[in-house]
Amino acid sequence: MANYIMMMGTSSHVGKSILTTALCRILYRQGRRVVPFKAQNMALNSYVTRDGDEMGRAQVAQAEAAGLEPVADMNPVLLKPTGNSCSQVIIMGKPVGNMSAREYHKGYSLKAFGAVKDALARLDRAYDTIVIEGAGSPAEINLKANDIVNMRVAKHLQAPVLLIADIDRGGALASLVGTLELLDEEERALVKGLVINKFRGDVTLLTPAIDFLEEKTGKPVLGVIPHIEQMGIDDEDSVSLQEKMAVPEDGDVKIAVIQTPKISNFTDFDALSHEQDVSLYYVKDSDGLGQPDVIMLPGSKNTTEDMLYLRKSGLADLILAHEAAGKPVIGICGGYQMLGELICDPEHTESENDEVEGLGLLGMKTVFAKEKLTSQVRGMCRDLPFMGQYISADDLRGYEIHMGHTEFTRAGDEHPFMITERRNAACESVEGTANGINVFGTYIHGVFDNDKFRRSVLNAVRISKGLEPLANTRNTAAEKQQAYEHLADVVEEALDMDKLFEIMGESFGNRQMADGQEAAQNVHQAGEKV
Repeated sequence: MANYIMMMGTSSHVGKSILTTALCRILYRQGRRVVPFKAQNMALNSYVTRDGDEMGRAQVAQAEAAGLEPVADMNPVLLKPTGNSCSQVIIMGKPVGNMSAREYHKGYSLKAFGAVKDALARLDRAYDTIVIEGAGSPAEINLKANDIVNMRVAKHLQAPVLLIADIDRGGALASLVGTLELLDEEERALVKGLVINKFRGDVTLLTPAIDFLEEKTGKPVLGVIPHIEQMGIDDEDSVSLQEKMAVPEDGDVKIAVIQTPKISNFTDFDALSHEQDVSLYYVKDSDGLGQPDVIMLPGSKNTTEDMLYLRKSGLADLILAHEAAGKPVIGICGGYQMLGELICDPEHTESENDEVEGLGLLGMKTVFAKEKLTSQVRGMCRDLPFMGQYISADDLRGYEIHMGHTEFTRAGDEHPFMITERRNAACESVEGTANGINVFGTYIHGVFDNDKFRRSVLNAVRISKGLEPLANTRNTAAEKQQAYEHLADVVEEALDMDKLFEIMGESFGNRQMADGQEAAQNVHQAGEKV
């Protein structure tokens, strides 16, 4: 039987995911068998496990911080928005269909809670500590009746809750007090402490506010977490992209990532953004494009609708002009499909569009099917022609998430990628397309996390600009671990860890007592029946 701690927030994007990640690493390095958990995630950034199951990327980072291989039990319900208040519903890593917000919240979510309880039971048997993340706010009155990620989980487990507010947004004290006021008595009792996150400045100046909070709410403030610049940890959702939209003034290589309405897996570009010679920014419309050296098209949860958006916004014309000027264009997954000539959706798996013309930069046609391909892959790149250079890299690692089958239609195009292992099974599968000059695309998410490949692509761009290539000096896997360590150091120093362990211990003891009383009552009732 595990003990629990649950992180809830006064709203979205207050730092629940990051603080859950921090606690996972803090407890992991204390020798605990700790595991992250989020009952339901709504996100377009997803990941594929070794077993081919799809889950939210936030729980992947938390698993890495806990020294674990990610598995679907850590995130049993994933909602991937497809547009028009509709989401693809994924249960234990497998899609079960598309549902409107009303269909899901009014009819299906409580059924999905069965999968949540089953996953929790398995984790409870295997680990001694479960760090649980909530979603949004637990005080959304219109959602509470069918909510399966916040207080329903806390009450099911009798888990102690830390309530987090983001002081960088303003109104943190009011949001903490107001959230507690909107909870019912049983829910308020489960909130054992408050946390103020993202504080800038002298923390001693906050003492009057902390005293007020503790007196007003009767809840201890366990800590004030400072704002951490450039954490180096994957962002969970697209809210964070608002901070990355300004056209940069510096950087030898300027990369514009097109932020389509249904953008997904933008974490594919995080490793690029951390390169010393790169300035990477996101672009929503034609006015924001500027003069990039490289344009990148990301994955999409609704590829045909995003392709239509490119044309309507004028971005498609700018991308074509950029390519015609000899500058590079790169696509991943849905972005790769958009680089082709035609995208067909005859069974309307993503939208009502039968077919949409692509940008025509690569000779390929994609036809969507209902079955989704989700797999971890290993592969290689052999002589990718790009910006006058030939790029090769062995032992590429990444994952695939797509519903389309792509047919190659142009004899002159190159196919430089080869998948050599899919779901732990050896294979030889030709993948990716390049026009031989300045355009290429691939289905491999995470391809730029591979250090040699990433630096080779950037150096090809540098050479085309008359700049010297740079040596590959980075190890992204080691950098991630260093980032988790730094995050844990900062949070451990800011939190009252003794009080946190006391809260977790008291809850564990109370739960054991409650379980014992329930068991005794069941035995008594059984005796009466006999």
